[in-house]
Amino acid sequence: MNNQVESLTYYSATKKYDLRFPTLKEDIDVDVVIIGGGFSGINTALELCEKGITNIAILEGRHLGYGGTGRNGGQVMAGIGHDLDAIKKHVGSEGLETIFKLSNMGAGIMRDRIAKYNIDADFCHGYAYLGSNKRQEKTLRSWLADFKAVAPDEEIEFYTGSDLKQIIGSDAYTCGIKHMGGGHVHSLNLLLGEAKAVSEYGAKIFENSQVLNVEYGDTVTVRTAMGSVKAKKMLWACDGFLNGLEPTLYPKTINTYAYQLMTEELSDELIERISPIRGAYSDIRPVIDYYRVTNENRLLFGSSTYFLEYIPSDLKAWNRKLMLNVFPYLKDVKIELAWGGPMACSANLFPQIGTIPGHKNVFYVQGYSGFGVTPSQIVCKVLAEGMVEGSSRYDLMSSIPHADIMGKDSMRNAIVSLAKCWHQVSGYWQGRR
Repeated sequence: MNNQVESLTYYSATKKYDLRFPTLKEDIDVDVVIIGGGFSGINTALELCEKGITNIAILEGRHLGYGGTGRNGGQVMAGIGHDLDAIKKHVGSEGLETIFKLSNMGAGIMRDRIAKYNIDADFCHGYAYLGSNKRQEKTLRSWLADFKAVAPDEEIEFYTGSDLKQIIGSDAYTCGIKHMGGGHVHSLNLLLGEAKAVSEYGAKIFENSQVLNVEYGDTVTVRTAMGSVKAKKMLWACDGFLNGLEPTLYPKTINTYAYQLMTEELSDELIERISPIRGAYSDIRPVIDYYRVTNENRLLFGSSTYFLEYIPSDLKAWNRKLMLNVFPYLKDVKIELAWGGPMACSANLFPQIGTIPGHKNVFYVQGYSGFGVTPSQIVCKVLAEGMVEGSSRYDLMSSIPHADIMGKDSMRNAIVSLAKCWHQVSGYWQGRR
């Protein structure tokens, strides 16, 4: 199965930074080597640079943003993981409270970076969490209290019935939360703007430099086809593209697939009808529909298969059917692009950070489970703390155990399908269906 279902996305078609980095063709020594040129690798590098550690090499096997960073929904939303209660038994009530407070930091980190480094990433405020029945309304009302508790200065409001048309032009929902602290972003331009800042600090970025071999020790040696890097510390930041390179990490996530479409440019009137707040949206079901409008007046719409794991034969038709369930009046709108690709899920659907057992200088981050755009900003800040000075936040997040997923290659479709079915059933009792 191909890691990348389609390579051309809205993001690659509208990127504003024409950055090109060389292939590694020499042997170099650095303080930190990072494998992976997505949000995890670049965000962590930027955090390290801001701490004064700039002798860094980043190795990307293809091009920056090739993975989930360059093909996601661009949603800027609150939270880390799918269900914080699932990790409560590992971190306790106080630990859960710390992580809950951390979970609201992502949008602020993103906004601060955009301002500090003058990044052109089309950041737009406005997010809505949507429900379609009484169970989901009850859940959303509890979320409302939580959102207001951690962000009392943000504009956060609850809507029901006909009032919902003030934030979303769809009859598919009965209730929703408008959260103006969230919103949406051009994720690839954000990544490339951050990469530009990293390179200006003096860190080295290499594209088309696939890692072939890694040797651990007090000094880590990473080899590619035409060069090598020796470093005091290392970070695995490959997520769904680890491909068995690190046998300790590889069994701890499993890939599922998500798919998006992009419409043609729409009229101002139609965009206003779809999204009075020009925002981003998602429902709260176990497998969500998510969508947003863009600066160019397009609609981006995405989802995953709800129960059975498979790759649709016609991505445009598959996504279009879901889009019309929400916006039937878009039936005559042309779909210009559709794409998809893998996202690495952990067993508890919570991001994983830590060090490789027996190798305190080898760090990792993976397993965003479909929610990586905003949480990666938070997780990588905490990870950089752990890589440099250490912190109680890093100790807390790295203490969460990570289960192996047996048979992830030979039985991937069956495992993911069973997990989705269980997720859907349990979602009913959790007020999310």
